[in-house]
Amino acid sequence: MSSPTVRTRFAPSPTGYLHVGGARTALFNWLYARHHGGAFVLRIEDTDQNRNIADGIEAILNGLLWLGMDWDEGPGVDGGEVGPYFQSQRQHLYDKHLEALQQKGLVYTEDNGAVRFRSPGETVIVDDQICGRVEFNRDEPDMTIRRPDGSYIFHFVNVVDDLEMGITHVIRGEDHLSNTPKHIELFEALGAAPPVYAHIPLILNADGSKMSKRDQGASVSEYAEKAYLPQAVVNYLALLGWSPKDDREILPLDEIIARFDFPGINKSNASFDLKKLTWLNAQMLMALDGDAFWQHAAPIVEQAQMDIAEATLRELLPLMQTKVSLASELPHKLASFQGEHCDYDSSALAKLAKDAESDTRLAALQSAFEASESWTEDAISAAIDAAAETLEVKKGKLMFPARVAASGQAGGPDLLPMLRLLGKDRVLTRFQDARKALAAP
Repeated sequence: MSSPTVRTRFAPSPTGYLHVGGARTALFNWLYARHHGGAFVLRIEDTDQNRNIADGIEAILNGLLWLGMDWDEGPGVDGGEVGPYFQSQRQHLYDKHLEALQQKGLVYTEDNGAVRFRSPGETVIVDDQICGRVEFNRDEPDMTIRRPDGSYIFHFVNVVDDLEMGITHVIRGEDHLSNTPKHIELFEALGAAPPVYAHIPLILNADGSKMSKRDQGASVSEYAEKAYLPQAVVNYLALLGWSPKDDREILPLDEIIARFDFPGINKSNASFDLKKLTWLNAQMLMALDGDAFWQHAAPIVEQAQMDIAEATLRELLPLMQTKVSLASELPHKLASFQGEHCDYDSSALAKLAKDAESDTRLAALQSAFEASESWTEDAISAAIDAAAETLEVKKGKLMFPARVAASGQAGGPDLLPMLRLLGKDRVLTRFQDARKALAAP
């Protein structure tokens, strides 16, 4: 007999932006469903109107779509594409299941109108796929499932929705483990088998504290704004609590899907490291082919309204691909390719000023460049050779002064193509500017 189709869900509340912890929970559910050829359901838990914020739903949807996590079903939005389910639109289902409990005598109404569930008060065993077998002694007061104002409590609607949607596997944060016995009691009271539970480890900051919404790197929208590659963020989030059981840190998404399963999820908490994520992003940037890097980077430069011709930009971007960790760094890195003059980085200029020979070397380079009849990279290299020969120094001694004088920066793309793209006239103008800056008191 074949096993039932795997059905997972992500059920966020629209109380703020999409948090990294929520994004990872969504990702693990999405990966598990894709691994097993099942369905991933998105459900917005918006019944607590006092906590919902404007644009909260949009932030969640945009974050998931930016990460590439598509959901498989839902009522759609304004008759359009598949959209999420909204708890606020499912009141009739909660009423139906409350009535079923009332008919069984499993609930009672208090004087204030609140409805409570009669807990059996027995020990509940949770066979968790990650945490293992956990026993809970249910000697707590009966839980409220409907408030006096008629709105339902999270625990009840959560169970009803999982039941109605046929959710087979609930993958959520370890902090929800203590809620699970309440949910199991409700499933059993409604005459249904509970889903399989898997509670994933928490995400901690580097200092060991639980990552909150106020911490650096907590919002998924920040990564989109800073032009991280979504595939890099997905790759990193997948490794926060899950391991492919080898030493690789960069995996294509199809391989992550193929290998993702419960045995690879760690029991210990995961530590969030923004530097590691940024490093991983840099590695994946370098691995992009030319067209993919252009598609990712060019809009960022365009948005910065930089005065660089597209033909020049198409030559520049490949030179910068290995020089940045984030594409959002490009406007700053390319600033020197605008205008006749450039701003000089104070530390780079100070380093030049410390060397008494800097002006002499720049003067020799300036003369060699002026004498050059063409401005190809070979001609530029030959001019630098000629200046080095005149000064009786190694060619390497001239490279840093030439870079700072021409671009104002200590680093950047390879020197020869940079000088060629800047153009002879602009380079000579900037050499004169640099020498004046060095001579200034």
